[in-house]
Amino acid sequence: MKQFESLTGRSLSRRHLLMGSALLGGGFLATGLTGCGGSAGAASVPTIDFWHLLSGGDGTKMQAMIASANSANPGFKVHPTVLAWGPPYYTKLAMASAGGRPPEVAIMHASRVPGYAPGGLIEPWDLGLLAENGITPENFAPRIWEKSQQDGKVFSLALDSHPFIMFYNTDIAGKAGLLESNGLLQEVDSPDGFKAMALEMQKVTKAHGLSFGYLNLGSQMWRLFYTLYKQHGAEIVLTPGQPMKVDRDAAVESLEFMASLFDDTIAAKGNDINTGIAEFVRGDSGMLFSGGWELPTMKKAKLPVDAATIPTLYGTPASYADSHSFVLPRQLVANEEKRKDAYKFVSDILKGSLSWAEAGHIPAYQPVVQSTAYKELTPQVHYANAADIIAYDPEAWFSGSGSDWQNYFAEYIQNVLLGRSKAAEGWDGFVARTNDLLSRPNPV
Repeated sequence: MKQFESLTGRSLSRRHLLMGSALLGGGFLATGLTGCGGSAGAASVPTIDFWHLLSGGDGTKMQAMIASANSANPGFKVHPTVLAWGPPYYTKLAMASAGGRPPEVAIMHASRVPGYAPGGLIEPWDLGLLAENGITPENFAPRIWEKSQQDGKVFSLALDSHPFIMFYNTDIAGKAGLLESNGLLQEVDSPDGFKAMALEMQKVTKAHGLSFGYLNLGSQMWRLFYTLYKQHGAEIVLTPGQPMKVDRDAAVESLEFMASLFDDTIAAKGNDINTGIAEFVRGDSGMLFSGGWELPTMKKAKLPVDAATIPTLYGTPASYADSHSFVLPRQLVANEEKRKDAYKFVSDILKGSLSWAEAGHIPAYQPVVQSTAYKELTPQVHYANAADIIAYDPEAWFSGSGSDWQNYFAEYIQNVLLGRSKAAEGWDGFVARTNDLLSRPNPV
């Protein structure tokens, strides 16, 4: 099947999207993207088509949650379609909405919603209908509920927040003398303090103190950078038609600190994400910077592992995170019964998200987070505070999880981390690339 260029990397007009969808109506959009599976004529109950981009352990968890919702609601059947993470998913979702063949409900990262809501490709949620299903604004942490809105309307409902965190091996930390009396890792509050802690762990492992894989993966580089940058109390503002507003000193300092970690003592100079995780799992480092979604890997390896938010090294608590969020793709002809069923399905998933927490995510639905069962989950409860210090991506049509913008970040910053170029040089190149994007119109 022909692959399409990412909408985040090309200045395609809405007219081009519609023309492309029309041309492909007999092929691309009709070959299973709606997830109908031939059920339209055969099903005895309405089918709710649901697109998502969750794979691996997340995909398995979601499938179980869908099965539970289907079992509890014999009046409809949710049919999931799983598509590739990143630009391919968001391209196909936009094409389906523009062409009039979208699913009834879909998953988007909250950081991608600002690029889609203004173009009319997704529809706002009805607060009254949500309330009928037991879902109200008070059910969400303030930062997460705020992120769900565009121009005063709710365009996304967060299932979770999935932060970038720090795992640590409690055996190694204990041997290094770095555990408090309660068994948790000692707190550090400065770049030098963190390096000193990592070096103490390196003395135990005889390899490295910290694992972090980033080669050829802009999302990993961005997650750590943006966490450190936001800890400076700094902002990035991306306004169409205007240059990027940024604290250059904070950005350069964050990059210089990152590069200083990769000295082959504190951390390996050039790990990719898989080798970084593998190094931590086999005990060749005491700490790992990665997403909370890696928790099942640590559990499966039976590591003596705990976790915490990234230490606050620059004064302001902050943790890069995003949210898997439910959205309602625009329907050319709305089916009110299916729409009501979609609301019921989403409400059931939110209320049953304790199982989602087991995969390392922080549920967005606060009654679950406040439950006794959640508070008994370790190490999840030790980084649950990340939901209060979330640093979502700066809003722009081209930013967010799985975007080309994060890939562009890698183009300019990877050589900085490898010691081949200066932090200021890499940062200025990235800013120039971003300013070029800001000069272009939103293609959707």
